[in-house]
Amino acid sequence: MRVFTVLGPSQSGKTTLVEAISRLDDRPTTFDVSGTVHLHGFSYLGEPWCAVDVDGGGDNLAYVGPAMAISDAAVVVVPPDPNAAVLCAPYLRLVEEAGIPCFLFINRMDNPNGRIRDIIAALQTYCTHHIALRQVPIREGDAIIGAVDLISERAWKYQEGQPSALIELPQSVEDREQEARTELLETLSDFDDHLLEQLIEDKRPPSAEVYDLAAQVMQNQQLIPACLGAASHGNGLTRLMKALRHEAPEFDIAAGRDEAAENARAIAGFADVKKHIGKIVVLRGLGEGVKAHESLGGETVGNLTTLDAKTQIAELPAGQIGLAVKSDHLNPGNLYDSASSTPLPEWAASHPVAHRQIVSPAHERDDVRLSNALTRLAEIDPGLHLAQDELSGHAILGSQGPQHMRRVTAKLAEDFGIEILADPVATAYRETIRAPVEHRHRHRKQSGGAGQFADVVISVAPMPRGSGFQFEEIVKGGAVPKNYIPSVEHGAKDALAQGPEGFPVVDVKVTLSDGKHHNVDSSDYAFRTAGKNAVREALPQAKPVVLQPILSAEIHLPSDFVGDLVPTISSLQGQVLGFEGNPNASGWEIFNAQLPAVAEDELHRTLASATRGTGWVKLSFDHYEELRGPVPKTATRESANA
Repeated sequence: MRVFTVLGPSQSGKTTLVEAISRLDDRPTTFDVSGTVHLHGFSYLGEPWCAVDVDGGGDNLAYVGPAMAISDAAVVVVPPDPNAAVLCAPYLRLVEEAGIPCFLFINRMDNPNGRIRDIIAALQTYCTHHIALRQVPIREGDAIIGAVDLISERAWKYQEGQPSALIELPQSVEDREQEARTELLETLSDFDDHLLEQLIEDKRPPSAEVYDLAAQVMQNQQLIPACLGAASHGNGLTRLMKALRHEAPEFDIAAGRDEAAENARAIAGFADVKKHIGKIVVLRGLGEGVKAHESLGGETVGNLTTLDAKTQIAELPAGQIGLAVKSDHLNPGNLYDSASSTPLPEWAASHPVAHRQIVSPAHERDDVRLSNALTRLAEIDPGLHLAQDELSGHAILGSQGPQHMRRVTAKLAEDFGIEILADPVATAYRETIRAPVEHRHRHRKQSGGAGQFADVVISVAPMPRGSGFQFEEIVKGGAVPKNYIPSVEHGAKDALAQGPEGFPVVDVKVTLSDGKHHNVDSSDYAFRTAGKNAVREALPQAKPVVLQPILSAEIHLPSDFVGDLVPTISSLQGQVLGFEGNPNASGWEIFNAQLPAVAEDELHRTLASATRGTGWVKLSFDHYEELRGPVPKTATRESANA
């Protein structure tokens, strides 16, 4: 089976292209993963194929890596507009990072918004590899009615819903065809000395040799060929499929891209949880393949089925794609041998989460069920990240964006029968003090039975930022017995859990200097209470201040949008540290900044808008600094994860 992934921005026509191609077979099979990844199995010229269609948009980029990992090649569908080239930048970057052979399919050529050469030039900005145009359009007035193949020099006229018809090369396109063909051959000659000699000697290279060289260059990921078409009219499909059939690498070549796959028997690309069925894992066989009810990843595989889940199969041979049912130990994003698993390379991992919310059940009876459901979803969804809010105990669910979060919410309701409440994650404010204070507290209680007595003299003093908590005792003469001193320390920690403004107190040193005890009424509890109250009463006198967390932001975005980001960071009370070209991604910048954590959600929203959904950011805690002005009314106390 040959497998290719179809990528591209939203509304570029990916699904239209895949559905049109799969209709070349009168009995195609399909399987959907969470409504985001659509696998289409079909037959072409008697050979089995599978096209993996990944929905466009930044919220769905997490699925692109696993899709390419199970594929032999990729097809990036491009809108026919030079201004839309930047929307393809994330996909072109991922393709090059994965090292997977790639075709460009410039779609909707029935209604282009620019010249082909301008579209190619705009796309080249975001490609390290050279883009080689393989066809030129045939125009009739303002309409494009066909295309010329630059290797065979055959002209084809589009026919609505039917294969294109072979026609004589129109005189109107001869000059442009010769110019483009010369450019293509010169590009290919960079990889073949024999072709270079033929061009120098003005010899016409045979088409068969050029096709063979094009296939070799394609399989070595040395350039990216571009084809033309209009999927909604069935135009250009045959040319694309023939190029994939003859030039995309065979499965054994594709499997060799990853050294970790050398001893693997299968790769798990995707998984889903279906109501009344359970977990279903999309597998592609590697090496010796997979047999039903044999060991894979250290546990037994359940049933294996065809892609449509209708027919059970005894074996999934190398290269074949199928479904594993009742194999809960298998998770997507892993290579499996008989006894163990290996994660896919870093390029297949998702971007950091862009949307975090505290999730709780709408009905208390669903608390345990929600916890189990979120764990299962985090296993199958590469874009989800699950953590726990230390204050409330509820789950913090990180997703790739609001649209992704809505899909998760809908899946919880439809497949698990659980309604949820989602609240924003509060900013982890802290408090500290600016002045040292000494304070004495006497705890005395007599209410029948054994009494309580403890007297402590403590001092609280500020420490350098990031020092945390420090406790010291300088008691002399046994005023406070040694066995009670740890209780005073525990009491001080209790008091620092919530300062005068309601936030945890940090970077404070507490010193126990004196006190008194009673031979009968003193106890660990009494001294813990005295220590807690002494520190609590001292803090308001020590000039307390609120600290806000500051995040480091490493923003990845196309170069076109860098200028718009500077005022954006300033508007969020952030500081621009600088930006530079990404040495590993053509046309991309790495923009470094620092900004308050309270602006995190607004940064994600603004970045998505400013970069048209192409940019992403990696955030990390950097330091705390004093908050100028009042604490935002929406702020609530939260234990820090930083």
